[in-house]
Amino acid sequence: MSKILVIEDEAAIRRVLTKILSEESDSYQVEEAEDGLSGLEKIKNDDYDLILCDIKMPKMDGVEVLEAI
Repeated sequence: MSKILVIEDEAAIRRVLTKILSEESDSYQVEEAEDGLSGLEKIKNDDYDLILCDIKMPKMDGVEVLEAI
């Protein structure tokens, strides 16, 4: 099973991406994070095969998330 994390501050976009990925394959386990800080916490606590991350977000932007990883 492939684990995917979607980090996106806009709820509507986050929901659409999660829905599309979930419907693409039953083998995808998709999780969400509403900002860079919560995404980084999830990354620290779990392993992901793919992370889709927005660049411009409040608190911690996508580049900062990448640097922290």
